[in-house]
Amino acid sequence: MAVTSELLERPDEPLELAGRRFRSRLILGTGKYKDNETMCKAIEASGTEIVTVAVRRVDLDRSKEEGILYHLDPDKWALLPNTAGCYTAEDAIRYARLAREAGFGDWIKLEVIGDQETLLPDVDGLLEAARTLVGEGSKVLAYTNEDLITALKLEDAGVAAVMPLASPIGSGLGLLNPFNVRLIKSRISVPVVVDAGVGTASDACVTMEQGVDGILMNTAVAEAKDPVRMALAMRFATEAGRLAYLAGRMPKREQAAPSSPTAGMLD
Repeated sequence: MAVTSELLERPDEPLELAGRRFRSRLILGTGKYKDNETMCKAIEASGTEIVTVAVRRVDLDRSKEEGILYHLDPDKWALLPNTAGCYTAEDAIRYARLAREAGFGDWIKLEVIGDQETLLPDVDGLLEAARTLVGEGSKVLAYTNEDLITALKLEDAGVAAVMPLASPIGSGLGLLNPFNVRLIKSRISVPVVVDAGVGTASDACVTMEQGVDGILMNTAVAEAKDPVRMALAMRFATEAGRLAYLAGRMPKREQAAPSSPTAGMLD
């Protein structure tokens, strides 16, 4: 069957996130790059329309050329501030408010880390901070573990998106619990964007095949030997995984099945 031009031009619906629509389902972080030039080239190659910025770790003065924000055009990319490095709800709330005052708008990627060694989320602190920030009018995208109950509580708190981890931050282990991620996606109505742990393009593809709405990554691109090529690979892998999910994979079988029918074969 010939591929129609309509499918090539519009293979998927836009990602709807916090009241906005985006063509790309890949979100990219801005940390760990060897220099700002490499960061910008990788962002361009990825095709992303959303980039994250750690409020606690960057200079918020956009006029300084050595700073990250100097190189990120807010008219070109949606800048998503995050509370990376916050270990209490109080700290996360404070830095989310700082981001708002610094002109980032009402979006915030909320992180409350519970353990310095594993960097796993503090669920209680996350929920406390989410409820406070949502109450103040923030559109909260909540980084969390791959736990359904936490996801349900975050949705009830009014978050704009739930962001379960694929595996621990910076580990590159890929998607460890696909069943849990699919379960979360099947049970909540807000977008599900998998965040943290993707290591390479095949990880991104498998993650998107679970039916999630998007994927966020940083280390996998920034610490690749060639970040720009890896960003391009992640772009294609994210798109391929999404299309494969929409297409619907063939069933798995424990026995071989011929590709061609046996009836009517020539002698």
